[in-house]
Amino acid sequence: MRKYLFGTGLVTAVIGGITLLRGLRNEERFTWRDALAWLSWGISVALVIGRISDARRASVGKMTSTNSRVAPTAQKRFTRRREP
Repeated sequence: MRKYLFGTGLVTAVIGGITLLRGLRNEERFTWRDALAWLSWGISVALVIGRISDARRASVGKMTSTNSRVAPTAQKRFTRRREP
């Protein structure tokens, strides 16, 4: 589990979230640029969670979606397990 929690994608997403939270402390109004930054951060977090999920599924030999970066490795492991 440690290899997933300390991955560079998750660390980057957490640091980006902290930066956005610090920006809310200012006395400035919330603008459309802030909304886009939060939307971008949310998409980044969703992608990181999807990547972690795919890597976990591949590590236990389950199938992942075909557009995943780990799909070729997962396919090899899955076919090896299915062969008698």
